[in-house]
Amino acid sequence: MMHGPGGWGAYLRFDESKGQPNVDRALLLRVWRWARAYRGRIGAMVVLLLVIALVELVPPLLYGRLIGDLAKGSLELSTLNWIAVGLLAVPICSQLLGVAQRHLSAAIGEGLIYDLRTAMFRHIQRMSLRFFTDTKTGDIISRFNNDVVGAQSAVTSTIPNLVANILTLCTTLAIMLRLEWRLTLVALAVLPLFLLPTRRVGTILRRIRRE
Repeated sequence: MMHGPGGWGAYLRFDESKGQPNVDRALLLRVWRWARAYRGRIGAMVVLLLVIALVELVPPLLYGRLIGDLAKGSLELSTLNWIAVGLLAVPICSQLLGVAQRHLSAAIGEGLIYDLRTAMFRHIQRMSLRFFTDTKTGDIISRFNNDVVGAQSAVTSTIPNLVANILTLCTTLAIMLRLEWRLTLVALAVLPLFLLPTRRVGTILRRIRRE
């Protein structure tokens, strides 16, 4: 159960030629079975991430308003005061929302760790003596420590961050296009120069970590 063709390797098959894991429907359903009990908190955490992403887009709009009014020579004191209040309020709101998001993430993560380790401990107790003879103690401990935390990170960190990054990308592009579409196109043109090296390094690090 712990290793071999029918064990943990069956949950995440690795294609050495492509250098990336095969994430199929069966794996996603298995992950969701453990995360389903926390779906309400996960949903709230994703909503908070969306709100944080939107709040952090306010400063560029305020700076744009400030620069625009200065260029036109029509900046009024009341407008300047509102811009100053907005620039002060944005980081405060962002940090408060971040605290709430991290609280939810910690609650989900610790709950998942507890559930997974409890299930593994119960399973270990049902194994025969032959299993403990053939399996290294370090492998079993590694499952309890490293693999469980990795599964927890996938639910509380990797997936929410992926959603947050997608939302941030979409909202940022919308704001950039609204402010200046020509500069936005220039920025997008050089984006592959950053993505290709990052993907190459990520593939190498993934292979090294798996080895």
